[in-house]
Amino acid sequence: MDRYDKLSRRTVQRVIGPGEKHTVKKIQLITVIAVATSLVACGKQEPGSAEAVPESSAPVVENDSGNTTAEQAALQIEDAFMRDIVVEISDDRYEGRGPGTRGDEAAREYLARQMEALGLLPGAADGSWEQAFDLVGITASQPDSWTFAGHGNSMTLKQWDEFIVGSGVQQERASVDGAEVVFVGYGIQAPEYDWDDYKGADLEGKILLMMNNDPDWDPELFAGDTRLWYGRWDYKYLSAARQGAAGAIIIHTAPSAGYPFQVVQTSWTGVQFELPAGDEPRSQINAWVTEDSARALVAMAGLDLDELREAAFNRDFEPVPLGVTTSIDMAVDLQKVQSANVLGLIKGSDPELRDEAVIFTAHHDHLGIATPNEDGDAIYNGAMDNATGVAQILAIARALKALPKAPRRSVLFALVGAEEQGLLGSEYYAANPTFPAGKIAANLNYDGGNIWGDTHDVTYIGLGKSSIDQVMTLIAEEQGRVVKPDQFADKGYFYRSDQFSFAKIGVPAMYLDTGTDFVDRPPGWGKEQLDHYTEVNYHQPSDEYDPSWTFDGMIDDALLGFWTGLAIANADEIPTWTPGDEFEAARIEALQALEE
Repeated sequence: MDRYDKLSRRTVQRVIGPGEKHTVKKIQLITVIAVATSLVACGKQEPGSAEAVPESSAPVVENDSGNTTAEQAALQIEDAFMRDIVVEISDDRYEGRGPGTRGDEAAREYLARQMEALGLLPGAADGSWEQAFDLVGITASQPDSWTFAGHGNSMTLKQWDEFIVGSGVQQERASVDGAEVVFVGYGIQAPEYDWDDYKGADLEGKILLMMNNDPDWDPELFAGDTRLWYGRWDYKYLSAARQGAAGAIIIHTAPSAGYPFQVVQTSWTGVQFELPAGDEPRSQINAWVTEDSARALVAMAGLDLDELREAAFNRDFEPVPLGVTTSIDMAVDLQKVQSANVLGLIKGSDPELRDEAVIFTAHHDHLGIATPNEDGDAIYNGAMDNATGVAQILAIARALKALPKAPRRSVLFALVGAEEQGLLGSEYYAANPTFPAGKIAANLNYDGGNIWGDTHDVTYIGLGKSSIDQVMTLIAEEQGRVVKPDQFADKGYFYRSDQFSFAKIGVPAMYLDTGTDFVDRPPGWGKEQLDHYTEVNYHQPSDEYDPSWTFDGMIDDALLGFWTGLAIANADEIPTWTPGDEFEAARIEALQALEE
């Protein structure tokens, strides 16, 4: 029996008509939306509550009169529309959509035209489609080799194969002269976990060698297997800079990074973009080395890397000077460019709530033209990452715009830039929002899409963190799917895409990702596809559109976002963080700011 047969096919077909391939999936969700809305409003209410839902909080079916209903509007989320977008912006003509390039500009122009054709309003503060932001492009002339010396020995690492190094400063040279290397464990300071790897050591001018990830052996400590921001490279480099270090070196392993070293090679060479520097602390260099290179480096000091890592698993760990020094000097080419977030708006229909917003996000950028692969292809097209996410967001916009009446709250569709450079576009939006942080009801982010087919499950990155959970879970159940938390929690996906920028300013946020339990596929097949993508195509020129891709799963996931966003936009109250969540304090601060 089809997993949707539990619903009345007659009812569904009476509402939306027979004959369309996904008819059974475009199920009647009026009751579900009503219940979901009440759950958003009260945060902890369980399914089946008898509390009444305001009439305006759910779409009204008017099929007998021929007017468009929410179910009919949802039919706007379909294969051909999304496929056309993916094919277009992942074409070689857009040159990989690198920030500040002509391909980036061309993609933004195309996306703005799409938004205009859908009937959206320009969403930027100045009344345009684009929220422009400045970027500093940093291209470090990485040396072919890097030498370390100490204890009467020396070793030289080979660039690309053994190390990748970038400038930590927006200056024309990045230089380190005779700095000692110090092993600092995870390089984490987390008072809430009573954890400090630095122990007050004087690390001014040192090079800090550190492990990737965060402590993961105890669910009560750093959330166990779930990687937190403490385990991400951006935290590591910032942490080193706060100590006054001259540089930081992260030890790469595929399990601790969540991707192979080839991703470091392609992502950290060529031009790197940042927002213009402020007064934040900075180190001269930020680097990665392979595990074997780190092992040899530590061995020069007569130490064993595994033993050092074992020691770093404890709260009483203290930094270990290696008695090994190094120098490095790089010319740095600086260029100032501009990119933009492309913003389209549906104004809310409720006079009292239209100044609040639900924000859908997907990043439009990728890596541009960079190091060629073995076939000589240097264009990093970013078809999966993230033309598919962009297509899903625009499909949701198309469906919401087709409603007979706009949602009560406004809905903003933000196709943000420079995500691959460190979430820069969403970070800029979060610092310069078009709606105050306290009036942003929620952020629903799409980064990648399901190109392999229907699933019995869906991955909700951020599950357990906010009251969005109850809404999405109910709607997924009505689709016949199970909502699962991050199925690769050790990779820290919540802190690796644009929802993190919104969470940091207090906005309840989530990231919808591909499930792994595929219909009519054997157990483990879905994980094999995702692993293959990560190992072979992620951040590589081979991330190209393939006509064999199946968009059925993307349709399901976009529908899930459509109904969830609609429920939140129509609810009386906005979602809340789960009490005690790491972002709850930021939400309280944002709400208090509205009262000042």
